[in-house]
Amino acid sequence: MDRQPELQGELVHVAPTVTKDYAALYAVAADPAIWDQHPAHDRWQENVFRAFFDEGMATGGMLTIRDAADGAVIGATRYVPAGEKAVEIGWTFLARSHWRRGYNRELKRLMIDHALTQVEAVRFSAGADNHRSRRAIEALGAMQLPDAMVERGGQVVPRVIYELRRA
Repeated sequence: MDRQPELQGELVHVAPTVTKDYAALYAVAADPAIWDQHPAHDRWQENVFRAFFDEGMATGGMLTIRDAADGAVIGATRYVPAGEKAVEIGWTFLARSHWRRGYNRELKRLMIDHALTQVEAVRFSAGADNHRSRRAIEALGAMQLPDAMVERGGQVVPRVIYELRRA
């Protein structure tokens, strides 16, 4: 699957992350409120974010999200392989100024539509206590799968897994 597409919507423009995106992405990620329900609640700290960024660059599939109106960096997301016929969309964060305004919904719809032309299923993973992310995933129509324990940043953590399948 092409995990490094360029996707264009009315609200967002998504493109492969490049090294020079780091400063703008960290400026968004440095807001502790973005991470308050996330299992990696300390990701606003630069050394923690640096590891997150470096991992995304090393594993591929990391995408920078820009506001389509002005080109400003507003967050990042990733496509991660999830088996032979599936991909996971995750590691998404958005500037709080863009919450509840349709940006995340459009982003996920663009990513889902792109992925489902190439794989049979799209999966999402959220921390068990990350109610904000879980509501957003459920609003997409994804079905919850059995809960799982997954490794994230060298730690095994409980996750809630969701899936959308190609019609």
